[in-house]
Amino acid sequence: MQPNSVKQNLLSGGSSIGTFMFEFHSAGVARVAAAAGAEFAIFDMEHTGWSVETIRMLCATSHGTNMLPLVRVPATEYHFIARALDMGAQGVMVPMVESVEQAEKIVNSAKYPPVGRRGCAFGVAHDDYQGGDVVEKMTSANEQQILIAQIETADGLANVEAIAAVDGIDVLWIGQSDLSASIGIPGQFDHPDFLAAMDRVIKACNDNGKIGGLMPTTLDFAEVCVEKGFRMLAWSGDVWIYQSALKSGMNSLREFVSR
Repeated sequence: MQPNSVKQNLLSGGSSIGTFMFEFHSAGVARVAAAAGAEFAIFDMEHTGWSVETIRMLCATSHGTNMLPLVRVPATEYHFIARALDMGAQGVMVPMVESVEQAEKIVNSAKYPPVGRRGCAFGVAHDDYQGGDVVEKMTSANEQQILIAQIETADGLANVEAIAAVDGIDVLWIGQSDLSASIGIPGQFDHPDFLAAMDRVIKACNDNGKIGGLMPTTLDFAEVCVEKGFRMLAWSGDVWIYQSALKSGMNSLREFVSR
């Protein structure tokens, strides 16, 4: 498996900045994001309806760039997690993680034996169709992949310390919209209860050698995330970035033509 520069950077105490992809699935979108400086892209299967064929193409066109392809699967199921990795994703994000058992299932589904039970197929997309020593490939894949558990429910927050202690989970990622809704303050990311939840998650990360992740959609919120110690950040998502940039340009153009 290719070296995971994002994981290596995070483990050495650095930060990594990427983005989400929800809407645009052209063959060039990975190169566009990479050229803009994205270190990783999370291709979403939870909310988009994207098929495995779409994800396969997005992962394939990400290789050869400096950007790491990650996939958010729709649920904690072996066939989603292992298949995304087999298609060439260098890590997976799993939504709505609420228990130790669920976190362990993620690790078990993603890791090759003896760590987990991921099915073995080599000389395919995930190892660039190359030959080589099988044991070395399995060891490399287990070490290089990045596994992200989303904390985005009240139950997940209540169990966050135990989830953080599960070996093999690398990142605890707050899904702010779902978490704020689950604790009764939807969309109120400056609410004391939400800020306290952020603190609890980052403390669980720090106590267990994990990384805190989040997707800020404003620079003000991004500053809060960084100050609290979140080091894996996705700058918004393709549809909102495009809409915001287009709206800004259109409004400026209207000002010119109305003079």
